[in-house]
Amino acid sequence: MLPSLFISHGSPMLALEPGASGPALKRLAAELPRPKAIVVVSAHWESQGLLVTGSAAPETWHDFGGFPRELFAVQYPAPGDPALAAEIVQLLKADGLEARIDDQRPFDHGTWVPLSLMYPAADIPVVQVSLPSRMGPALQTRVGHALASLREQGVLLIGSGSITHNLGELDWHAGPESIEPWARDFRDWMVSKLAANDEAALHDYRRQAPHAVRSHPSDEHLLPLYFARGAGGEFSAAHQGFTMGALGMDIYRFA
Repeated sequence: MLPSLFISHGSPMLALEPGASGPALKRLAAELPRPKAIVVVSAHWESQGLLVTGSAAPETWHDFGGFPRELFAVQYPAPGDPALAAEIVQLLKADGLEARIDDQRPFDHGTWVPLSLMYPAADIPVVQVSLPSRMGPALQTRVGHALASLREQGVLLIGSGSITHNLGELDWHAGPESIEPWARDFRDWMVSKLAANDEAALHDYRRQAPHAVRSHPSDEHLLPLYFARGAGGEFSAAHQGFTMGALGMDIYRFA
């Protein structure tokens, strides 16, 4: 059975400058059985309710600005999977969660950037599930629980965000050995609670974790972690590191 994953996707430039994360993602993909399909909850699809991509051929959305022309030329033409999307809606509804299909939504960079490094052939069907970010961690844990059975069918479940995400405090010239202590403290607290399976503390991280609001001025980039945890089993860290001083690039697997 496949694990679920949490991937810190970093800057969109990860697609062209993968740094240490690129080899880690390639290695992880090589270690796993080839998925039948991939389901991603991305920090970049915030919504009011739960939505699921239903297109058979979603476009690649360059949902950012100010980056080199080469990045806008990158395409990730993975197919969608309308049948899987419909199954996801039914699984969510069976758990009391209302959801509907969005036939128009393209792949945002929280999906295609990490997948372009893991599965560059873009030949595995991909479905995105939206992130009702105002509902907080508990909802994402519940969504993960509702979709966990897909892992037994060979579907890889991924939460794509960042273990720390304060763009206002990044040092764009810092090397990977430069880590802000407050960012490290927050990451280490999260790892300790994940390892201890302390769901109550994790759900209350904004009050309990050190430097929580500084690490996540808004929490949309952390919430996909709760989806991955809810969908998976035992926690382990597949990769740890920082870039630009305070942008956490950790990758976690759950069983």
